[in-house]
Amino acid sequence: MKSLRIIAGSLKGRRLDTPTWDGLRPTSDRLRETLFNVVAARVGEARVLDGFAGTGAVGIEALSRGAAHVTLVESDPRAIRLVERNLDHCAVTDRYAIIRARFADAARRLQSGSFELIFLDPPYGPDVIVSSLEAAAPLVAPGGLLILEHARRDAAPARAGSLAKTRDLMSGDSALSLYEGPESPGGL
Repeated sequence: MKSLRIIAGSLKGRRLDTPTWDGLRPTSDRLRETLFNVVAARVGEARVLDGFAGTGAVGIEALSRGAAHVTLVESDPRAIRLVERNLDHCAVTDRYAIIRARFADAARRLQSGSFELIFLDPPYGPDVIVSSLEAAAPLVAPGGLLILEHARRDAAPARAGSLAKTRDLMSGDSALSLYEGPESPGGL
């Protein structure tokens, strides 16, 4: 597996550990850079939810770029240890919480409307896309944004609860679909 790095912000250039097992597909540096270029204006002081944290790269990138707080959700104990190592390596000691749970279970326990930015990178497959979006939609704050990473071959639905898809970005075999609520300013 190719190494990952933090692309910008206070932790720029820090290298992150990657999984030593199959089944975890970290968001590439290139796709993370595309993602954060698009959402840059929304990251500062945002409450961020990384719904399938994996390596923690997206959440750590958000912290590096000024997010107020990041909640990382992950069910695999190996990935939890990987996220903890990466946070430790980057000397991140606060402004985050790790929840060890399946995403749908964690989403039911989180407060509705409490995140300005939500990033979901569930295992690829159309069924998981829909269930993940449905679980996450109530958590988006007014004016917030939900970003879904998925396989390019698996179309993301046009709507998820009160959220409407406003944009798709393609990169290799992956795609990012951006969803905004009715109170969102639009334009992404």
